[in-house]
Amino acid sequence: MDINKIRLDFPFFAQNSTKKPQIYLDTACQSLRPQVVLDAMNRYYQLEPACGGRSMHHLSAAVSKQVDETRMAAARFFHASRKEEIIFTRNTTEGINIVANSLGLAAGDTVVISGKEHNSNLIPWQMLVRRAGINLKIIPPLPDGTFNIQEFEQFIASGVKLVSLGMTSNLDGVTIPAAEVVKAAHRAGALVLLDAAQAAPHRPIDVRSLDVDFLALSGHKMLGPSGTGILYGKYALLEKLSPFLVGGDTVATSTYDSCEFLPPPEKFEAGLQDYAGIYGLKAAFEYIQKVGFDFIQKQETSLNEFITGEISSLPGLTILGPADPKLRGGIINFTIEGIDSHRIALMLDQMAGVMVRSGQHCVHSWFNDRQIKGSVRASTYFYNTLEEAAVFVENLKKIRKVL
Repeated sequence: MDINKIRLDFPFFAQNSTKKPQIYLDTACQSLRPQVVLDAMNRYYQLEPACGGRSMHHLSAAVSKQVDETRMAAARFFHASRKEEIIFTRNTTEGINIVANSLGLAAGDTVVISGKEHNSNLIPWQMLVRRAGINLKIIPPLPDGTFNIQEFEQFIASGVKLVSLGMTSNLDGVTIPAAEVVKAAHRAGALVLLDAAQAAPHRPIDVRSLDVDFLALSGHKMLGPSGTGILYGKYALLEKLSPFLVGGDTVATSTYDSCEFLPPPEKFEAGLQDYAGIYGLKAAFEYIQKVGFDFIQKQETSLNEFITGEISSLPGLTILGPADPKLRGGIINFTIEGIDSHRIALMLDQMAGVMVRSGQHCVHSWFNDRQIKGSVRASTYFYNTLEEAAVFVENLKKIRKVL
């Protein structure tokens, strides 16, 4: 793949060609979008602006067809057994909340998460601790941020109902051994929910091969529109779950006293869907498949290796996670002793148009446990270049020298 040709597909880079450079190193928060995704969204608003599944006219039929095609595309992308295992959501957070509130967890049931979970995979369980009396157990990461599968197997030995883990950490880019986790959890009689928000954009995921029970992800991190996401669930499990959000489009019929819910996935997709977002999501899946995960991972690794090699020896700088950049994907998250993370991020933006994220990255629990105020996270994707990485490094060194 030619990186320069790839960048031509993204309006963000084209509009910056004659202006002050803008270097986007914040993909772990939200990715840029190629033109094909924008075109797909505009197709809905301009040519097919109707409700799917409600009316009998041809526009409604066109929308219904596109929704079905996107569902099939998602099923193929993640190797689901059938399209009905794909539920459209607004984001990973909603997907996790659907599982948390539909499983029927009760007092005494135990859920296991890790000590590096995004708030999306922490707060829903905390709420169930308070509301339903479940037990929440947190397995700490190893000192370098990696996952200890042996300790995990011991941790879940007694009566765990659900294991819910992030596949790839937005904190340090570490990816857990998901297949081993699922096997160990199933041996212990537990279901498994994986938060794939940071994994799905960067590596192939085969839900059948993993044998995972549920998987949640967001469209906005993988070239898709904001406000889109997917929850995958094994169909036999989805049939048993009680719907969390209910109302329009979730029922086959209703009376003043009762209702009959539709089968999955419709019973989990309450209300009018983000049709433009669903159109765009299909285009995003197709674009990622065209680029290919081999190229994506090769590009991210080369960028991380370069940046790590250039900044790891800076005085007072500590990179979060493993020392080996190959274990951190596209994420370089660091602190500099005595310098506020927000100040570094602002100066990078003001000096060179380099956009990174600063703060606690929605992993407040991890930072507060270690009494760390925040960090600076640069996150790359396949559309970033070594030249952009060099500008980031050069200006970070300037900031470190000045401050």
